[in-house]
Amino acid sequence: MPAPSPARLALEDGSLWPGTAFGAPGLVQPGEVVFNTSLTGYQEILTDPSYAGQLVVMTAPQIGNTGINPDDHEARCAFLSGLIVREASPRPSNWRSTIDLGAWLAQQGVPALAGIDTRALTRRLRAAGTQRGVICTDPAPSDAELVAMARTWPGLDGLDLARTVTCAEAYSWAAPTDTAWEFRGWRGESEATETRFHVVAYDFGIKHNILRRLVAYGCRITVVPATTSAEDVLALRPDGVLLSNGPGDPAAVPYAAEAARALIGRVPVFGICLGHQILGLALGGTTYRLKFGHHGGNQPVKHLPSGRVEISAHNHNFAVDPDSLPAEVEVTHVNLNDGCCEGLRHRTLPVLSLQYHPEAAPGPHDADPVFAEFVQMMAVRREQP
Repeated sequence: MPAPSPARLALEDGSLWPGTAFGAPGLVQPGEVVFNTSLTGYQEILTDPSYAGQLVVMTAPQIGNTGINPDDHEARCAFLSGLIVREASPRPSNWRSTIDLGAWLAQQGVPALAGIDTRALTRRLRAAGTQRGVICTDPAPSDAELVAMARTWPGLDGLDLARTVTCAEAYSWAAPTDTAWEFRGWRGESEATETRFHVVAYDFGIKHNILRRLVAYGCRITVVPATTSAEDVLALRPDGVLLSNGPGDPAAVPYAAEAARALIGRVPVFGICLGHQILGLALGGTTYRLKFGHHGGNQPVKHLPSGRVEISAHNHNFAVDPDSLPAEVEVTHVNLNDGCCEGLRHRTLPVLSLQYHPEAAPGPHDADPVFAEFVQMMAVRREQP
């Protein structure tokens, strides 16, 4: 077995974090350094397009022990810029695994770093906020050069990443039938026995489990590229429109807010994550950057109308400013850790959104009933003359 190759993480604050390389070798990759507190589901995290441009620090002490299997991907490939862990498991132990984590990351061209004190790194990010960084699995650059790269990298603010992760053309979603992946209802609820509604889903970086959950609730789905106009969407005669999750700065995709604004009031609209932020902008609000974002599967959110608390899965660096919203928009959910807005609803029109991820994958299933709420909005709208 070859000796571990040295690797480094450099932060814009000048700190250096030496470790060992696994994944793609010989790379120098900048990105936003964020931490994720999920204990499980690293494969779904790695294939979540919302992590495009980010170097993800996993706070769980060992990553890779269940390997990788093709059924649990949340997108067509890995979109994150790099992975940082305390310990990388060299030998997966799971009957579904087809390849180990390091080999798969190498196939995906993603550099990774092990042997890092991820708890100390997380504490630094919590204190200082999200930082620009460079992960290096190439021995050539000096430490000073890496720090300089981190400081001069422009970052993700103002960058339209949705265009880089979206689909190239519209398609009808159909879950694979030739794999072992099979969904079972989380509370014993029966799956829909008929397809009742047509949903057009904007792909700003959509996760597969969002599509699976809509199918489970009786929807057929047409996925369209991020830049699709409202007129082209309405020409597909949808019963409802989904604005998906995705990476980057919501203010950098004004075309998406413009399309959403044109759809509001003409068809039920449901936004998730970036889609929630886009709806906030379309409704007249503004967005802002959080200090270190929410990334993980254990965030407590309160549903204000009912007082119900949901433990939920999050992945966002931006939030909607509730004070910027007009009176006809109601904040429905708030984060109990920092009070930020986690959900919206229009008081008179069929529009709702969640900042977090009701589809989980990975994460808790507490928010899954919001899909039924969206379906009910479409049913009510269909009955109107």
